[in-house]
Amino acid sequence: MIRYLAKRLAQSLLTILLTVSTVFVLIRLAPGDPARAYAGPFSTNEQVEEVRRQFGLDQPMIAQYWTFLKGLFRGDLGTSFSYQAPALDVVMDRLPYTLTLALAAIVLTTVVSVPLGMWMARHADSRREFTVNVATVAGQSMPEFWTGVMLLTVFAVLVPVLPASGFTTWGGLVLPTVTIAVLQIALISRMVRREMIANFGAPYLTVARSRGVSERLLTWRYAMGNASVPVVTALGTRFAAMLNGVVVVEVVFAWPGVGSLVVRALETRDYPLIVTTVLVTSVLAVLVQLLVDLCYPLLDPRVRLGKAAA
Repeated sequence: MIRYLAKRLAQSLLTILLTVSTVFVLIRLAPGDPARAYAGPFSTNEQVEEVRRQFGLDQPMIAQYWTFLKGLFRGDLGTSFSYQAPALDVVMDRLPYTLTLALAAIVLTTVVSVPLGMWMARHADSRREFTVNVATVAGQSMPEFWTGVMLLTVFAVLVPVLPASGFTTWGGLVLPTVTIAVLQIALISRMVRREMIANFGAPYLTVARSRGVSERLLTWRYAMGNASVPVVTALGTRFAAMLNGVVVVEVVFAWPGVGSLVVRALETRDYPLIVTTVLVTSVLAVLVQLLVDLCYPLLDPRVRLGKAAA
């Protein structure tokens, strides 16, 4: 187990470093001048050059990268161009909002999709299951921005019972959470249905049924126990993606999270803020995936992480 953790941590650190380095290079190759954007449209060339010297943008890219690496190991990721504050502080101020939204969405997804998928598997090929299956296909096909706009139109304009934007009250969490969860519920419930149907036809379940095991126990302990590993993997992957900032949803609902922060950073070519956002969200995504891996032996005793690492 210790060897497995050490190997995974080393792989994770390398992945994070390569991801951040790639973003560091790509954003500097993208069109646009952050110095001119910071100085303003009516600035002179001398003022733009002064901004470049102030933020080190006049140096070669390799020198900027070396400065970034030295700051990274010191915990100094630079100063945000647009906020004039340490980039890490700006990201950490927004991160709790994204964490709140992601946790609410993944909880709602789990609570609805797992029982729904199990019900669909138990009633497979029936008329009722066909209707629910069509609804999940529709939910999987709808873009998140369209779902968000429709929910806003109904529950914030036509029937104004929920806030349209922001996070001034807990009611403001409802619409963006449901918008994210609609797609996730459709995806996860169909996965649960597929895994449960495969397990229902397995020989071990036929043997357990012949021994008089109740259908409830067969469903929840036997079939769901074997289907839990891919389902938990999918939930962990979706949660890690949410931590990277659900950009479209955050923009539609003016949610003050990391996703809307990334949009602002890209508009202003705020290099330190973009790299810091990628770094923080990458670390969180890697930690979530590592936690999911550590859950495998608890869900399926046949899984041994040490042997997997070897």
